Amino acid sequence: MPNLLELNTFHSESGNLTVFEKLMPGTIKRVFYIYGASHIPRGGHRHHRTWNALICLHGKCRVYVHNGEEESHFTLDKPNTCLILEPRDWHTMEDFSEDAILLVLSNEYYAVEDYIDEPYGEVHFAEPSTSSISK
Repeated sequence: MPNLLELNTFHSESGNLTVFEKLMPGTIKRVFYIYGASHIPRGGHRHHRTWNALICLHGKCRVYVHNGEEESHFTLDKPNTCLILEPRDWHTMEDFSEDAILLVLSNEYYAVEDYIDEPYGEVHFAEPSTSSISK
C-alpha cells in the first residue's frame, strides 16, 4: 500500500537538512531522477520485487497508484515529502510542472523481468481520493 510521509527535516540559519533513512526494506541500489517531462504520464507499471521512494525535489507532480484493491492520487510538491511504493503498487507519474525534478530511490537494480506492465483489472483514472501533505 502506498505511504505518503513527511521526511525528518532540520532547520537552521545555514539552511535545511532533510533525511531519508529506514523507510523501505533493503539498501538503496538505484537512484534516478525525471525532469523536463512532457505531458505524457511516466511509469505505467508495478514490480515483482522493487520498492521505490519518490521525492519531488523541485516543482510538483501527481502520482496515480492502484494496489490491486484501491486507487489513489498523491500530489508531490515539497522536497521533504516522500511517497513509498511497494512492489504491488501499479503507478504512473503525471502532471509535471515545467520545473519539476522527481527523484526516485529503489532498493533493486534495474531488471526488465522485475517489471509488470499490465494494470490490475480495469483501471479508472478518476480521482477517488487525493492525498497531499501540502494541504
